[in-house]
Amino acid sequence: MTDCLGLRKGRGLALLCALLGMLCGNGSGQIRYAVPEELDKGSFVGNIAKDLGLEPQEVAERGVRIVSRGRTQLFALSARSGSLVTEGRVDREELCAQSARCLVKFNVLIEDKLKIFEVEVEIKDINDNAPDFLTEGLEIKISELTVPGTRFALKTAFDPDVGVNSLQNYQLSPNDYFSLAVKSISGESKYPELVLERALDREEQEVHQLVLSASDGGDPVRSGNLYIQVIVLDANDNPPAFTQPEYHVSVREDVPVGTRLLRVNATDPDEGFNAQVSYILDKMPGKMAQIFDLDAATGDLSLLKSLDYEDAMFYEIKMEAKDGPGLFSRAKILVTVLDVNDNAPEVTITSLTGSVPEEATAGREIALINVHDRDSGQNGQVTVLVLGNLPFTLEKSIGQYYRLVTARSLDREQVSEYNLTLRATDGGTPSLSTETHITLHVTDINDNPPAFAHASYSAYIPENNSRGTSIFSVTAHDPDSDNNGHVTYALNEDTLQGTPLSSYVSINSDTGVLYALLSFDYEQFRELQLLVTARDSGDPPLSSNASVTLFVLDQNDNVPEILYPAFPTDGSTGVELAPRSAEPGYLVTKVVAVDRDSGQNAWLSYRLLKASEPGLFAVGVHTGEVRTARALQDRDALKQSLVVAVQDHGQPPLSATVTLTVAVADSIPDVLADLGSLEPSHDSDASDLTLYLVVAVAVVSCIFLAFVIVLMALRVHRWHKFRLLQTASRGLDGVPGMHFVGVDGVRAFLQTYSHEVSLTADSRKSHLIFPQPNYADTLISHDSCEKSEPLLISQDLLEAKGEPKLLEVSFFLSSNSIKNSFTSVIIRKL
Repeated sequence: MTDCLGLRKGRGLALLCALLGMLCGNGSGQIRYAVPEELDKGSFVGNIAKDLGLEPQEVAERGVRIVSRGRTQLFALSARSGSLVTEGRVDREELCAQSARCLVKFNVLIEDKLKIFEVEVEIKDINDNAPDFLTEGLEIKISELTVPGTRFALKTAFDPDVGVNSLQNYQLSPNDYFSLAVKSISGESKYPELVLERALDREEQEVHQLVLSASDGGDPVRSGNLYIQVIVLDANDNPPAFTQPEYHVSVREDVPVGTRLLRVNATDPDEGFNAQVSYILDKMPGKMAQIFDLDAATGDLSLLKSLDYEDAMFYEIKMEAKDGPGLFSRAKILVTVLDVNDNAPEVTITSLTGSVPEEATAGREIALINVHDRDSGQNGQVTVLVLGNLPFTLEKSIGQYYRLVTARSLDREQVSEYNLTLRATDGGTPSLSTETHITLHVTDINDNPPAFAHASYSAYIPENNSRGTSIFSVTAHDPDSDNNGHVTYALNEDTLQGTPLSSYVSINSDTGVLYALLSFDYEQFRELQLLVTARDSGDPPLSSNASVTLFVLDQNDNVPEILYPAFPTDGSTGVELAPRSAEPGYLVTKVVAVDRDSGQNAWLSYRLLKASEPGLFAVGVHTGEVRTARALQDRDALKQSLVVAVQDHGQPPLSATVTLTVAVADSIPDVLADLGSLEPSHDSDASDLTLYLVVAVAVVSCIFLAFVIVLMALRVHRWHKFRLLQTASRGLDGVPGMHFVGVDGVRAFLQTYSHEVSLTADSRKSHLIFPQPNYADTLISHDSCEKSEPLLISQDLLEAKGEPKLLEVSFFLSSNSIKNSFTSVIIRKL
């Protein structure tokens, strides 16, 4: 019957425990574990992966980690087993002092889901501390008149353990005079007292040595000893007594240091020295002796150090009242600390992404933020916000966690870096706030091509520049960063006059500076069209183009070139024919010149530098025409020499000169008759030679004219037949290009027709040309010019001073020259 009743009681107790466990589990929503203190590092606490609904391998994969505030991390997660293990030695007394129940709370974060779970671990006490009296010895002075049964308070032992592991009893070493009595106050604290069993006799024994042992109830039992020395005195048989066993006081945590909290009072019925009471604080563990001060004479309790509600909300202070001979009594002071709003909110960046790409859209997660206020009640209620008009916002997560996300898309080219300021404000009066700064970098993407300031550029460079000269510089700007914004320059491949542009101009790929590789010549080309490409180093690269027109500026580097009269290659001097009957303004000849430069550098002017007969001839400033300035007279010399200068208008101006010889005669015979006057006589032999030459020239001319008439008749007949056969296939292409001379776009069609007479005598040469000026620009066909045939007559005329004189006469006569009465005579005298 008794067994059945016990069985029923056991089943009921089990069902009641199960029911209470279900109710606690459903209501709290927390994960709870219990573990004894002083475990080794890595000791198993609980299967956290199972309690979170995860597999062990998911603990590391999903970023599960412990989040705690303000204290050393006591526990860790085992990534392999998914268990909660100890991180190091756990001392319950250090964490919770003498609290009956020691709980450690922290949060577990599942980072990929941003879920927070609260974990509560209870630290179970073990008997790892022995009772300690906090002093090695105690001296008690007892009057020998003390009656038996008198009690003397002894020092109490302190055991930081709790429950059965804490202090349980005291034991006094065996002796004949004293026994031990233990008294309880408030039902918990035990105070040992020394009881006098027999009257003392100082003359028999002045000092008694006793040992007080304090033991706990742990397994094994731990104990501590207090060595008591009893000195026998006379006549002090009453210890001081406090007016109340416990004193209570409430104080705000912000009271200044030195404030008096309360005054205690103890009285002693003895008189004199035996009644002089002093107050002292009992030796206490921890920091209480550093916070409070008890005035020994007045019993005033004051602050030595500022209070902090968040460190401790309650203090239990033990004190003693001692009389002159050394008797004392004890009492407690219970101090309650009142909270004030003296703690600003704390902002913790639990998880942070230091950069975000500029293409990120709204809602992109940047950071997980936790806010906490150590104050209580309304003082601990915190709100948090992002300061400024920035593209970010805070979203509430679980508990006091917030997510910082983007409110809109970002653009690095507008803002490359954000300095976010988070302000957390509590609900106290006055409220306190904390600001936390976050620097967020916007990472770049290659979304901007290099851009030139202009689509096209113009550059100017004078011709004849030095090789390697810097011509121009182009710059393209790319707002991207790093390689995306690093710009290089290149010239597009092209050709100019069949030559690649890269042989004319080069570009510095880093600076965009253009350099001339050659010395440019304005007369070869006047401009270059370049296409510059600016390309960044992104992936993929982006580029843009700009055109550069390079204009070559003309310089006056070409001397005017005289086309007519042409300089003979054999060293002879040209002679122009002017009839004596010429009127003023008669066109004798025309100087034709060109300048390869352009503009003002090619603008030519003509002027007469020198004349053998001043005032006889004039030169057109702009036309170069040589005309008679007055009528010719008989007194005018047959041979007139003119020097004509042609000058451009460049800076500095360049010029060229030509010497003209004009023969004044109406016909060739007249010229021949007066040939002797062209060369001044130095002696009689020279005059005779001149006469012989003139006669020879006249005879040869007559023979030559007859021969030419016959020859031309045959040539004209043959030419007429040839022209009939070639009419269908020939046109103006028969006119050779050498007959056309260009001067600034004006085409002059020139042709020279001449007879050539060469005379050799005395090793001296003179070359005379007698043109008919009125027919200088007559158009003559190419065939007629080709049909001119030379006739060469050589004859030894005479010898003077032993040296032979050779007279060589060559006549060249074209048919059209006879037709147009245009004759040129060249006399070369050797």
